[in-house]
Amino acid sequence: MRNIIVSEFVTLDNVMQAPGGAEEDTEGNFTHGGWTWPYWHDDLGAEFFHTISQSDTFLLGRKTWQIHGGAFEPMPAGDPFGDVMNGMPKYVVSTTLTSAAAWRNSTVISGNVVEEIRALKDRPGKDILVDGSSVLVHTMAAHDLIDGYALIVYPIVLGSGKKLFPDGMRFSLRLIETKPFPSGVVLMRYARA
Repeated sequence: MRNIIVSEFVTLDNVMQAPGGAEEDTEGNFTHGGWTWPYWHDDLGAEFFHTISQSDTFLLGRKTWQIHGGAFEPMPAGDPFGDVMNGMPKYVVSTTLTSAAAWRNSTVISGNVVEEIRALKDRPGKDILVDGSSVLVHTMAAHDLIDGYALIVYPIVLGSGKKLFPDGMRFSLRLIETKPFPSGVVLMRYARA
């Protein structure tokens, strides 16, 4: 059985919304998009690439899939990160998409989401990686489908935004690795306790 690993950029107050840019996700009148950029360090990119290399499948919610696909699908062959992102099989959970043709190697999961994800875990292979996708992450957490978290925690508090861990949900995790970066960001890897 494969593991599902949730990899997220997250603030100290559990916010995961729009880490990459001001217009990335403004839902709920969120105005803090792009909060990761002041803390960027090349080692963060290397760490994220390492996390991806431990996986052979992406599982994404529709919004995250569209944002990633819009960035990576047009990349020419030969870009190391683009080649990995475009070449890896991707599953997008959506009740509104009728086609996954906008980003190569993608398949839509539109019904029986929990059962489909369990079936995906039962297939042979490496880890299944999830990033962004707050609604999907909350659904998977509620159904005990997440095996680990690779959190890149930023030294900032935003006070509002979509949360990684939903209110009212309780579960225990076991710390398996920490790694600080020069910009004050800390990688924290957790497994289910």
